Amino acid sequence: MKTERSGRAERAARKDPIPPPPGGVLWSLVGDIRMVLTLPAALTMQVAHPAVGAGVDDHSVFRTDPWGRGERSLASLQLWVYGGEEAVEEGRRLRRLHRTIQGTDAHGRAYHALSPAFYSWVHATGYPVFRYGQRYLGRTFTEAQERQLYAEWLQVGRILGIHDRDMPQTIEEFWPYYRTVLDEELEHNGVVRELLFPERPLPAPDRGPRPLLLLLRPTWPWLAPCFARLRRFLTVGLMPPEARQALGLEWTDAQERTLRRFGRVVRVVVPLLPERLRYMPIARRARRAARRARQRDGM
Repeated sequence: MKTERSGRAERAARKDPIPPPPGGVLWSLVGDIRMVLTLPAALTMQVAHPAVGAGVDDHSVFRTDPWGRGERSLASLQLWVYGGEEAVEEGRRLRRLHRTIQGTDAHGRAYHALSPAFYSWVHATGYPVFRYGQRYLGRTFTEAQERQLYAEWLQVGRILGIHDRDMPQTIEEFWPYYRTVLDEELEHNGVVRELLFPERPLPAPDRGPRPLLLLLRPTWPWLAPCFARLRRFLTVGLMPPEARQALGLEWTDAQERTLRRFGRVVRVVVPLLPERLRYMPIARRARRAARRARQRDGM
């Protein structure tokens, strides 16, 4: 059986991009259930770009299959970090999926999902959202951890097939690029409004443990409005302030105090959970495999 070390060596020999390493910042961050809370903020920043928003508006099933779309996106993200050899194939699969996604945005400009400027922006949103969300949901990163996070996120970009020339290669290069996109590209468009204030009720969850689904179905008409408010609160609250400002999203001092209280509870409760509850399935399997590999290598 191949060890993770030998698999990484083979990928390097083939010049395949190498996923982030076990034990790195992303290894601990991406599989943790707290990360799920940050995803709506990143998604909203992505679709605020006119080209990305148009692609999602024209081609995504987020309206007709929101839970399935979310589950698939989450699984894909997990594979980028924990998938090993599967990570590269997942990146290729995504590029194949996006080859036919093209059209015209709300300003009459042609777009293609794989245009480097657009595809790179979708990837780029992960770094500031992870960095900012960690202030509330975990321990604030040190400068060294922030740099490691960015270096590992560049590795994810390569997994997705993005060339180095299309990604800022250092944090110092990233922030001017990021501010330029915020100031000159992003807009509070129809897809952003639909994510924050959906016009149609969110259907009851259709996947997950059967006992939970049986409980949710009869109570969902009462729970759905509360879920929508919580989702909007976390989307805006966990979005970096400069992105929030670029989209004209209001955030009050009272909301900030509530988010900080929420974060304190999360920081206390989640680390106490057993691994089977704290980490998502793909992450759990990868963590177990990494532990077994270390034990074999140490024998």
